[in-house]
Amino acid sequence: MTYPTLLPYGWSVDRSDQLPPGAVPARIVRDDGAALLGVTPSGVRVLRAPGPSGLAPTVGDWVAVRASEPDADRLPVLEVLPRRSLLRRQSADGVGEQALAANVDVVLIACGIDRPVRAGRIQRVAVQAWDSGAIPVLVLTKVTDPGVLDLPSVELDHPGIQVLATAALEGVGVDAVREVVSGRTAVLVGESGAGKSTLVNALLGREVAATGAVRGGDAKGRHTTTSRQLHLLPGPGGGSLIDSPGIRSVGLASGSDSIDAAFPDIEVLAADCRFSDCAHASEPGCAVQRAVDEGQLDLGRVDSWHRLRREAANAALRATPHEFRAVARRFGRRARQVPKRR
Repeated sequence: MTYPTLLPYGWSVDRSDQLPPGAVPARIVRDDGAALLGVTPSGVRVLRAPGPSGLAPTVGDWVAVRASEPDADRLPVLEVLPRRSLLRRQSADGVGEQALAANVDVVLIACGIDRPVRAGRIQRVAVQAWDSGAIPVLVLTKVTDPGVLDLPSVELDHPGIQVLATAALEGVGVDAVREVVSGRTAVLVGESGAGKSTLVNALLGREVAATGAVRGGDAKGRHTTTSRQLHLLPGPGGGSLIDSPGIRSVGLASGSDSIDAAFPDIEVLAADCRFSDCAHASEPGCAVQRAVDEGQLDLGRVDSWHRLRREAANAALRATPHEFRAVARRFGRRARQVPKRR
């Protein structure tokens, strides 16, 4: 079925075959940790997540709910429909992962230029975006004076990523962001105080997200957004925008292929390395190290590539608690075998 009221939210007819008998689709539009809101063919409803054995839904997910329970206080989620993409990060405890947004096409990385633009954080989120199956776009905010921004330099620092300069309060660059989101689902991520809520309000043309002041010393702000929420963009192009709380840490839960996608310049050079499994460290015939020596590639990018690859390998190990405990036991035995210093 087409479900016309769900088409603006991105419903596609080819998903109909994924619905179990007697169910209708709903898209999760809000998750505040305590409750889920989903838009159904009959409107927005409070949903009840499946039990511990089921896949926990997140914002952006398409789920199946029972059509025969229109008057229930909380519609039970029967199952989460197959995801086309999933933005995720490593859990705070370092074991497992946390889902941030599902079925997204674009990850907007918001960075305010009133604070240092940290390449490492941008690279991490870009890795997460490529890992999810989405496209990363760097959105520089608070660019009230274009003369203070060296845009070509930023683009060179982040090859393969589209860079947009915005000043939401002044309306600068908002249309360019709207064009990127048009007809798609985008999620907006970034630190607190980066101007995400101001940009959301500008894109929607109304005040839907609370904005807050930032500290004068370091330009950091408090969390004004406390839940992940999906908004429909107005206009003929439409699209969906997921606003998210400020992210303090960006722990990787990605594979090495996603890291290579975030460093396309290194990946291109690696094709000329003598060995196909070159680690770009001290191997003979390494085209990446040769490019560094000749000044064609910044050593900092290679160091970041190495650091993220190590982190991804550790994250993959910690993703399996059994394997993590086994490694910890092996390490503990080795530590006890080391003679103590007198």
